[in-house]
Amino acid sequence: MEDIIRKANILIEAIPYIHDFRRKVFVIKYGGSILDNEAIRKNVLEDIVFLSFVGIRTILIHGGGPHISARMKEAGIKSEFHDGIRVTDKQTLTIVSEELGKLNAKIVKEIKDLKGDVTGLKGDENIIYVEKRKAAKDLGFVGSVTSINEEALQTHLQRGHITVLSPMGISVEKQQHNVNADEVASAIAASLKAEKLVLLTNVQGVMRQTDDADSLISSLTVDQIDELIKNNIVQGGMIPKVGACIEALNGGVKKTHIIDARIQHALLLEIFTDRGIGTQIVK
Repeated sequence: MEDIIRKANILIEAIPYIHDFRRKVFVIKYGGSILDNEAIRKNVLEDIVFLSFVGIRTILIHGGGPHISARMKEAGIKSEFHDGIRVTDKQTLTIVSEELGKLNAKIVKEIKDLKGDVTGLKGDENIIYVEKRKAAKDLGFVGSVTSINEEALQTHLQRGHITVLSPMGISVEKQQHNVNADEVASAIAASLKAEKLVLLTNVQGVMRQTDDADSLISSLTVDQIDELIKNNIVQGGMIPKVGACIEALNGGVKKTHIIDARIQHALLLEIFTDRGIGTQIVK
């Protein structure tokens, strides 16, 4: 009986959040090695379907790095990165496009299996507009986002469809480009003035000490993030993630979150409970 009452209390705790977020836009980025784990993926997609059922308009941006690297290895092509960005020649671009297309179709099917209403979109189908990314090294067909086709996204969101989007872009020359998924998620969140941008990762959030589970920082401001980077507390792969959050906040997003997708129903715990389980970053 106590367990049943506890579950009911959790539902009651969620009521004000469901009220506040109904018809608001959430942008969620999900990729990396956690995308490969079927149990984690099922939990994440169940949470996203729940968000949709309570009226939250949800866009899911998926990456696909490990799939792309594995496919390149099979083809005898060496993966090359510069500052964490995949160098993308013509042959690599073909593999990136094919693997992201397969992943998009797979996620769409799994959401349908969970009874969710869903649309799968490819960013290079006139959704994400880009220009060639500038860097110290020529990155090939790698793009930086210049603008987002908001109308195309809103059409699906207003129908109540979860919108699953692959991070590819198209240039004014009609050339397909590979785009960093965190950058795509941040740009879309800012363009749509989303209520939330959520980055799903394989770490708890922003930690004061990476090997200390009790050092999670539950809430941060942009100024505090700058200080943590200067003091080398935020470093490595966390820097581009907090950077994406800051860009989104500067673009008008209300709140951003970095959470651990390995925690069962992490999205629901972060969004619909008073304490949350990851790091929220606010302006």
